[in-house]
This record gives sequence, C-alpha cells and structure tokens, in this order.
Amino acid sequence: MSLAIVHSRAQIGVEAPAVTIEAHLANGLPALTLVGLPEAAVKESKDRVRSAILNSAFDYPNRRITLNLAPADLPKDGGRFDLAIALGILAASGQVPCASVADYECLGELALSGAVRPVQGVLPAALAARDAGRTLLVPQANAEEASLASGLKVIAVEHLLQVAAHLNGSTPLQPYVAQGLLRQTLPYPDLAEVQGQLAAKRALLVAAAGSHNLLLSGPPGTGKTLLASRLPGLLPPLDESEALQVAAIHSVASHAPLQHWPQRPFRTPHHSASGPALVGGGSRPQPGEITLAHMGVLFLDELPEFDRKVLEVLREPLESGHIVIARARDKVRFPARFQLVAAMNPCPCGYLGDPSNRCRCAPEQIQRYRGRLSGPLLDRIDLHLTVARESTALEVAPQDGENTAQAAAKVAMARDRQLQRQGVANAFLDLPGLRQHCALQATDRQWLENACERLGLSLRAAHRVLKVARTLADLAQEPQISRAHLAEALQYRPGVG
Repeated sequence: MSLAIVHSRAQIGVEAPAVTIEAHLANGLPALTLVGLPEAAVKESKDRVRSAILNSAFDYPNRRITLNLAPADLPKDGGRFDLAIALGILAASGQVPCASVADYECLGELALSGAVRPVQGVLPAALAARDAGRTLLVPQANAEEASLASGLKVIAVEHLLQVAAHLNGSTPLQPYVAQGLLRQTLPYPDLAEVQGQLAAKRALLVAAAGSHNLLLSGPPGTGKTLLASRLPGLLPPLDESEALQVAAIHSVASHAPLQHWPQRPFRTPHHSASGPALVGGGSRPQPGEITLAHMGVLFLDELPEFDRKVLEVLREPLESGHIVIARARDKVRFPARFQLVAAMNPCPCGYLGDPSNRCRCAPEQIQRYRGRLSGPLLDRIDLHLTVARESTALEVAPQDGENTAQAAAKVAMARDRQLQRQGVANAFLDLPGLRQHCALQATDRQWLENACERLGLSLRAAHRVLKVARTLADLAQEPQISRAHLAEALQYRPGVG
C-alpha cells in the first residue's frame, strides 16, 4: 500500500491537539514534499528521517514522497514528529504493516543513527492519547513522565529498529511500568521554626485556609521570606487532576524540569523579571512564572522594586485564574490559578516604624516608594499585615506555637467545609456565592457598611473582607459569620490596626 496514516500530537501552550501524518508514495522523480504548516525544525526532519531509516538498515523509497501533517492550519514545530514521519514512510513502503500503527500515537525525535531522543511536552500528549483510547510510543527518557497519565498504555523505545520490530510482531515490547521516579517529594519547612510572629502566623493560617492573597510589610530581617516559604506546607495536598495540571505545565516549560511531583509549586521570581518572564510569551509562547505557580504559591519579594508595568499584568489572572497570550496567528491560554504572597519594606531604607529609629526617609520619598504599587493591585490582595521586629536573642529558642502538621490539619478542616458547602475555596466565591454563603445579620451588615465607608474601601475590598470573614468562621467551625470575624477581617485591610 502506498498510503499510510500515523497519529501524533502537537504542542500549543499546555494543550496537545491531534496531528495526523499522511505518507503517500507515488511514481515520479525521487523527492520528498512536506506540507501542513511545518516550522523550520519540522522541515529539517526529512533529512534526519532519511538518515535514520538508512542507518537502521531499512530501504528508503526511491519514489516521490508526499507527507501531509493535518490539520493544515495548525502550526507544527520541534522534532516531536520525526518518529511518526519515519513510521509513515516505512508503512507506506510496506516495511511496517499499516494496520499495526492505527492504534498508536508516536512522539520522538530521531538521531541520524536511528536512536529515539526525548522531546518536551510529553505529559499533555499522554493525557490526550489516553482520552483518545490509543497506546503511546515515546522515547525511553520520556516514559516515566508519560506514565503519570493513569490508565494509559505506554511503550518506551530507544531505537527505530525497536519500534519496527514491535509493530512487525517479531519482538513485541512490554508496556512500560512506572518506577515512581518523579514522586520524590521533599519535606516542607516547619512553621514552628519561625520564632515569634504570632500575628503573621495567624494571617498565614487564614491565607492558606481560604486561598487568600497575602502582603507582608516590615523592616528587613523580620522573617517575611521565612513565613512565605512555610505557606505551601499548610495547603491541602493536590488531588490527581490538579497534580496532573501542574505536571503538564512543567512538562511543556523548557526551563522547568518535572520533579517533586505532586507537590505544590513555590515560585520566587527576581524583582528584575520582565513582563513576559512573569506571564509568559515568546514567538512560541512558553508559560511564565504565574503559570508555573499554578495550584501553588507565587512569592514576590521586594514588591515595589518590580517594574510597575510588570505588576499590572497580574491584575487579570488574579481575578480570572488564567492568562491569554495573543499572537498574530492565534491565542494561547495558560492556567494561572496561583496564590500570591508578596513582601515589601515600609520605606526605601526599610526601617520606617522600627524601634531603632534608623529611618531617615523624607515623606516624599516614602510616598514615591509606595506609589510604585497601584491601588487596583493592592485591592486584589485580601490580607495586608505589618510584620514587626522580634527579639534578636541569638540563643536557639525552643520551637514555639503550632508546627506545620498541626496548622495544615486546621486548614484541611476549613477547606473541607468550604468544598462541601460551595465547591470552591472562599477566595473564589462569585457574587451569587457571596450572597448565599456570606449572609450577615442586619445589624452586622450595617456595621460593616459603616466601617467600609469610614475606611474608604471599594466594593471589591468589601467583598474580600466578607470572604476573609467567612474563612475565619470556617476556622472556628462556626456556621455563621459574626461581628468578631468581620472585625478581624477588617484588621487585615490597609490603614487598619
């Protein structure tokens, strides 16, 4: 048969759309034509495939070869189609049975020797292949990652000869058995190691319980970074669906190896990071820091030192939970449901309000420093807390307060109440959800309205106060929001306390 069809997957953002490789052999002068919107790396595959076929002791057809990568309007890039193209040519020339490749999807780059090299973005393709009910042929180096898609039959290969022998039935390959190499989790830092800072620990507990954003402000050395690093350990473990989302994102990111799965990510970009580094971008869009922090924590230290235009791009994903990167030909959507924790100094020198009285910043300098942060961005941060300086005793103090395990148990209990009641964490309640699950008594509602009016809070800020109060009630295992919860929630707004 002179026509063969092989299945593969492209990579667009964190999606893996299906690609069908159609190989046709016809009479005429020997030539190879590759169509279907291939990028440069795909166009170069014809030379890699030819050498791989010849060096694997197969016959390269001395005919006119047409390769169509369908759909024609979907851009294809990278070397991930090499193996599928080679199998298409071998099947069309009768060296591999055409029927044997129908139930497989293939990914892999070919070396000139015929060896199969690993590619990026295997996990999204594995999840899509599982949903399509096909077996996935992948390089040996990608097999462990592909096996994260439970219920998928994975065949790991190292050479084109192995693939051909398997499809011919002469040397069948057994399905790959996961080794658990990617499930090597690391212990979280213990909350009890933070000396003092009871108010900050309380705010951290509230932020974890309701998935609220948190801003820590205070002089240098007060433990802001130390506190932020403890937040991932307080969050509930990822379920399988969430863990696969996180793994798929890191699978397609060239600079973020997939490891310590399924722990929540903790990303700490430097304040010199550009907008594309934070939200993603490039001619071939790659996920940025906010997407790499999906289902985890994004920690921005020295918040005012970030470029204001860079910080403003956070406003949309903080509300929607995703970011859309538009290019001339298409749009790529990346998930970005992260929990923001930011830290800043109260003034340029950092010592405003410190008991040492070391601050010599002029009021204009302080105003200019704080003016680097826009009101709309600060309005989207639920909890604002000033972190005071603790004792500077150098003796190793005994661990005080709750440890991470104890605090995480409280967070898990509060999250369970929220999921059973409304299906989402309190921070993600929409307006109908607020009306239904954050109802107040008439006197408490009037009291809150008056307090918000005196403080000059926006309607968005008032809604966030309600969400925080709902979380405080959940931590106290109380069904209704009381005035005490509202009062504590208001203390976490700017200018209060």
